[in-house]
Amino acid sequence: MKPALLALSVVLLACPGEGKPPTPPPVAPVVAPPPPAQPPKPVVTDITAEDYPMPRLPRAKVTLVGAAGKKLPIDSEVAVTRDSRTRGLMWRYTLAEGTGMLFIFSREQPLSFWMRNTLIPLDMLFIDAKGTIVSIVENAEPRTLSSRPSTGPATYVLEVPGGYCAKNGVKAGSSVTFEGISNLVAED
Repeated sequence: MKPALLALSVVLLACPGEGKPPTPPPVAPVVAPPPPAQPPKPVVTDITAEDYPMPRLPRAKVTLVGAAGKKLPIDSEVAVTRDSRTRGLMWRYTLAEGTGMLFIFSREQPLSFWMRNTLIPLDMLFIDAKGTIVSIVENAEPRTLSSRPSTGPATYVLEVPGGYCAKNGVKAGSSVTFEGISNLVAED
């Protein structure tokens, strides 16, 4: 009996975990495949497109003279490049009181503006090289291609919220001063 008992012991030692279910092999974690690569977004080159990435513009202070000689400071973005003048205030939904955009041209000349892709009414003040308002177009209708010319040559155009000039008594012939534009050179 000794040999049989010895054989049984060897069999039991050779089969550890006898009577227990076998341990399954380790399972590798499921890794989701990476998402497909997205094609790069096309670069927007149309300056008039809503999603054109317009660079930050320089700023200046423009002071108008209103009714009874009241000084009216306008915190202005300044458009001196062809692209920034073309873009102007397109796709803006608001323009706060006391703010505007000053367009600077390289020389005094007849100027005309439109309202393509401009969403808000604007007053346009055409200003000559001496700082005198030549003419004003009030409440220019948004989203139009109608030409809005100055009545005389101008070097600057200031756009402010529609109705600003009437509300503050700003008239053609009034003087304008500029701060912060002496180092800016307008493109032709």
